[in-house]
Amino acid sequence: MAWMSCLVALAFVPSACKRSTPEATPTASTPPTQAPAESKAAYSDQDISDAWIYLLGRLLVLRQQKADLAEGFKWNEMIHRKPGAVEWPNPNLDVAYSEAWVAVDEDSCTIVTVPKVSKRYYTVQFLNGWGETVANINERTQAKRPAGDFAVCLQGANVTLPANTTRIDVPVKYMRVLARVELGDNWDQAVALQHKFSMHATGETTPPSLPAIPDFDVQHLPGVEAFENAPAVLDSEKDINAGMDAVAAKVRAIAAGIQDPAERARVDKVIHEKAQVDLGKASATIGHGRVQNNWVRPAVVGTYNDDWLGRTLVNLGGIWANRMDEVVYYKGNLDGDGVQLNGSHTYTMTFPKDDLPPKYADYFWSVIAVDPVFARVLPNPKNRFLLNRESGLKYNADGSLTLYFAPEKPADAPDPNWLPTPAGKDYRLTFRFYGPKGGVADGSYFPPPLVKKS
Repeated sequence: MAWMSCLVALAFVPSACKRSTPEATPTASTPPTQAPAESKAAYSDQDISDAWIYLLGRLLVLRQQKADLAEGFKWNEMIHRKPGAVEWPNPNLDVAYSEAWVAVDEDSCTIVTVPKVSKRYYTVQFLNGWGETVANINERTQAKRPAGDFAVCLQGANVTLPANTTRIDVPVKYMRVLARVELGDNWDQAVALQHKFSMHATGETTPPSLPAIPDFDVQHLPGVEAFENAPAVLDSEKDINAGMDAVAAKVRAIAAGIQDPAERARVDKVIHEKAQVDLGKASATIGHGRVQNNWVRPAVVGTYNDDWLGRTLVNLGGIWANRMDEVVYYKGNLDGDGVQLNGSHTYTMTFPKDDLPPKYADYFWSVIAVDPVFARVLPNPKNRFLLNRESGLKYNADGSLTLYFAPEKPADAPDPNWLPTPAGKDYRLTFRFYGPKGGVADGSYFPPPLVKKS
């Protein structure tokens, strides 16, 4: 299928099949094309595309939620992962993750215990069923009391809490939790801290009844079957963002329309021939993001306002992404000349001495290579999966820093500065700045281009 070569480059990256200026991407304000004259449906082909992309954002979260519960997650209990042992796209290998699904209601809150953490990044992130971040617990959001017990409560809940507990109100009953603890140069200490994070509910809660969804993966996105149970999918988790009512109404109208066999066939055809292609094209700039030096900086991450297109792209390529005041992600799969990165070639990336990565991060920075389809880290004989400040990087004589990406160590490359890449295979890079500041925080900075050497 023509759309598949575009889709494999989805999520935060310039599309591998899109080398020139990106075409207009679908938005809530895109003028709709007219439905065929013979169709009695009150929605156009563009409406189908918009509705499918919007709905896909929720389906992606539900798919992960069902997978987690099947794995054995229990509500309001935290699971501590070993460093690197996570199963979602674009994992952050700089941190130890802990995970949970949380349920709160009018009569029960969830108590989260946070240990004292000094000189090390950490956060406990809460996301709703659309992938929206609704809370973070860390020393930035809780400056007066960053450690201790925190009660995460549904807004308006009347719950008596233990003394010395900080209450945090959230607008939803069910949430995904990711706690992150920076590994730094002492992994044992980080893991010991990780295991001091815990949670428990103050009372009994009723887990949600999850609606049926079609089976799919990134290479086999759902067609018309996405709409078969769409009203129940929408009803299972209210979209808390303003400006989503119109596109949600399109979803419901299409779900009703496909009860007619002819209309069902039409919708399926539009999804495969237009909606999936629209999604692939939109990936070139992560929806409404910006590109410079062939690095892409998303316009929205973690909280999305009315940008359902950006939200779906983020959920597809890096589910559970945090807010941009916590971390800024840059994605790139093209070198400085606009050609797809391939593991058979050698590339360099040089930072001037007065513009080194730590200038833009209060906490840490890193770069990883992932495969362009599933965004998983790439195995290599050195078991080296990222470059960061703990890599023992060697600086050039003039104080600048050069990073190397190649299948074999270049002769002129210091070993710590080399990230192995898979010979003969395409890949893409993810650059992270945690605690963004300066040009990374205000959007004016982009990493240097990748220069192909051989």
